[in-house]
Amino acid sequence: MKRALLAGLAIGATAGAAAMFVATRPHAATPAPATVAIAPVFVPPLAADAPADAYGDAVRLGARLMTDTAKLAPGYVGNGLVCSNCHLDAGRKAGAAPLWAAFVNFPAFRKKNGEINSFQKRVQDCFLYSLNGTPPPLGSRELLAIETYAAFLARGLPSGMSPAGRGFPALAPPALPADDARGANVFAEKCASCHGSDGAGQAVAGGTGYPPLWGARSFAWGAGMATIDKAAAFIHANMPLGQEGSLSVQQAWDVANFIDGQVRPQDPRYSVSLEATRKRHHDSPFSRYGTVVRGERLGESASTPVARED
Repeated sequence: MKRALLAGLAIGATAGAAAMFVATRPHAATPAPATVAIAPVFVPPLAADAPADAYGDAVRLGARLMTDTAKLAPGYVGNGLVCSNCHLDAGRKAGAAPLWAAFVNFPAFRKKNGEINSFQKRVQDCFLYSLNGTPPPLGSRELLAIETYAAFLARGLPSGMSPAGRGFPALAPPALPADDARGANVFAEKCASCHGSDGAGQAVAGGTGYPPLWGARSFAWGAGMATIDKAAAFIHANMPLGQEGSLSVQQAWDVANFIDGQVRPQDPRYSVSLEATRKRHHDSPFSRYGTVVRGERLGESASTPVARED
């Protein structure tokens, strides 16, 4: 599994196109099959093609923030990830939470915080959970640049519509319950060469490297990638990089279950106890927060916020 994971914006599922239904004769034993028109996936412009002015400068800065997040916004990143670890191809790739598909659907209500969120607010949550950092202030240079870049990518898309390619492609349930032992085997065979046998990732000279999938330098509990269903959908559609779609549905669920059953930074929303935090924020069969895995209660070793490196 190459380069990118995890959480984690989860910003929605890919929308289906409109269906045209074929009429059947009266009293037909079985209805004729539906004919479905599939809309082509939107192709966004390149940041390099933005105009040579202040607007274009903001677009290009936004693109660079996606791939060099910690370098350009060091005060807001608390781990070893960059935005493009989840939003592949600097937020351009369909089926990998592309920015253009998300942008046209904001402002929007989010169940996660029970509020109407602007696009900038949504990006703040990526800094908080996926980058385990401190969100840049609304209206900051960083958020304005990412928003401007997303708006540029979305040029030509109608507002309020969910275009094909949004979020991660829907994934069928596994034939068997997701299993850690099988997932560990998939990880060793398909993922460890890039992400390391310990899930800590690898640095690459002159690049962002391969991201850590668990441990102190990975995404926090509360990130979208820390939920098994979202991680499985992302993995099945996008990993291993260059071999997309090579994993079976079962393999994707198993390895997502294994990855999301590891120690990682505390949920920033932690309050009172693991049990209280799980009940309020992780009450789902797809979250392993607060459960016991291999003799360790996940979240317990990080039940209070940890100091971050400068």
